[in-house]
Amino acid sequence: MPKDTRHCIDSLRHNEYYDMQDVYDELYKKSKENSEFPKLMDIILSENNILLAYRNIKTNGGSITPGTDNRNIKDIAKMQPNEVVEMVRYIVRGSKHGYRPKPVRRKEIPKPNGTTRPLGIPCIWDRLIQQCIEQVMEPICEAKFSNNSFGFRPNRSVEHAISRTYRMLQMSNLHYVIEFDIKGFFDNVDHSKLIKQIWALGIRDKELIYVIRQILKAPIKMPDGTLIKPSKGTPQGGILSPLLANIVLNELDHWVESQFQYSKVTDNYSQRPQKNGTVDRGHGYRAIRESTNLKELWIVRYADDFRIFCKNEQDALKSKIAIEKWLKERLKLDISQEKTRIVNTRKKSMEFLGFSIKVHRKKKNSKYVVDSHISQKALKDKGEKLANQVKKFCSYQGSDKEAKEVVVYNSMVLGIQNYYRIATNVASDLSRIQNRNHRIMYNRLNTQRGNRLVKQGRPLTDIEKKRYGKSKSLRYIKGTREPIYPIYYVQFKNPIAFNQRICPYTKEGRAIIHDKLGINCTMMYQLMNQKIGSSSIEYYDNRISLYSAQWGKCYVTNKEFLSVDDIHCHHKKAKHRGGTDEYSNLVLVDKDVHKLLHANKLETIEYYINLLNIKSTELRKVNRLRQLLELPIIVKERKSLKLSYKYE
Repeated sequence: MPKDTRHCIDSLRHNEYYDMQDVYDELYKKSKENSEFPKLMDIILSENNILLAYRNIKTNGGSITPGTDNRNIKDIAKMQPNEVVEMVRYIVRGSKHGYRPKPVRRKEIPKPNGTTRPLGIPCIWDRLIQQCIEQVMEPICEAKFSNNSFGFRPNRSVEHAISRTYRMLQMSNLHYVIEFDIKGFFDNVDHSKLIKQIWALGIRDKELIYVIRQILKAPIKMPDGTLIKPSKGTPQGGILSPLLANIVLNELDHWVESQFQYSKVTDNYSQRPQKNGTVDRGHGYRAIRESTNLKELWIVRYADDFRIFCKNEQDALKSKIAIEKWLKERLKLDISQEKTRIVNTRKKSMEFLGFSIKVHRKKKNSKYVVDSHISQKALKDKGEKLANQVKKFCSYQGSDKEAKEVVVYNSMVLGIQNYYRIATNVASDLSRIQNRNHRIMYNRLNTQRGNRLVKQGRPLTDIEKKRYGKSKSLRYIKGTREPIYPIYYVQFKNPIAFNQRICPYTKEGRAIIHDKLGINCTMMYQLMNQKIGSSSIEYYDNRISLYSAQWGKCYVTNKEFLSVDDIHCHHKKAKHRGGTDEYSNLVLVDKDVHKLLHANKLETIEYYINLLNIKSTELRKVNRLRQLLELPIIVKERKSLKLSYKYE
């Protein structure tokens, strides 16, 4: 099969698998035109949207976490697709009482400061319903959301928020920053206000509004078994909660923007479109600064964590009072006075998303540049977790678990490096963790025969070689030969600004980041609509994924499928021998190849080998699959064939 070199965003690819992308594009377009949406539930409960929802949540790590009914995604995976669709529709519409979600399981998650964060885990069927709703609401909301919001939105990330922060400080010289902290935001969202905000976005489907109300009012089952009926808040852990949180604070974004960034004064001056999709309003801003008393303030928000950037301390003080009052009166939210502060970044560091950021002059009378570190709180937390993991793999000396725990440690290192490499001092910050961990490893791996921490081990992969090959601190554990990644060996990376032209709900916006399916889509949709008898939804979904992954071609012969009837989904390990419908156990083959894989008689095998004109490379694939079925492999000797159980 040809190597897949396509740019691919998983969520967009899933939309294409289930032929829902055009539907979402149309919702986005209408929302941009300020249309109203009185009938969304029919789309939400459509077969393809439900099957897509299953697809999107099945790979989510949280999908195996049970709710109060002790069920998870594996229970749904065994059901037939039509059963899943009918069950979702019955739960939402079938009961005479209407939709009533089951109690949400409360779980306390430890925070680095010693306190806990309450997490709400809905039952799996309720999560599936929330995913169905989220898929349809998101394009409508995305059309109305602010470009200064970066959290829990498609194609936006922490890196984009930090890039915007650097630009505010370094390019715009907005050195006075207000660090806002909303007191218990997710626990204090006003339900009535939220419903009004959803209605204001154009979502006018009363049945959907009712379902969202029921989700918000779902009882919470505490660890001691008691039930609490919430009157406000959105439980963290629900699939719909991040979208609802952005809806609540979207009003704040637009209000702050109206004060300066998108002030009506700027409309009176020429504006130039830029390559990244933004509009240059520089002439208008210059006029505001020279001829008005308007305060200059800009917002950068990531979920409920937001920062306001101002030119001077007086503007910052006035803005803090105004925003605090606005949050209280409009959204009924209080700020934490202890954690909310004004920072002059020329003297002190501001804190944002795990980074400590300030500005300094490189030379006397030169411009201010950003100087950023990993925040002390984050550095301490990550250091403790890595140190505990080091102690863990050191305790398994000589055991098979040792190498596995080293791999876990390395994955933690990669995660930390990838997140914090946009801090200008990332290497020096992480060197403190490196020194501590090396000391622990050196002491704990010391034996009477010498230290097991050595400089040589297995050959590095190409990716490892590129990233750590030149490091003098790379070490291996003798016996496992596994490398231990040096955490401090990371280079600063300039954070990339978000390209405003990127949009998952327009063809032009998708083209920047995502290539269309390079396969016969008509054939794939026929495969999707093909009746599969009593097979599970897991089997149904994985067939579609395999068709795309194999580029619409047979796994063995690499020939393109010409008819949906020619496509057979083969279980590598037979179901009667314990094989599952998981992706890794399935492969798509031509119907005649499928017969060859299961054939036992030599004359039958010979017939299909000649019919398919099987080559030696293809025969090796056939034999690998037959071996997994515990069938004899096919051996070609000159012009004859024989069967052998001597597997190669």
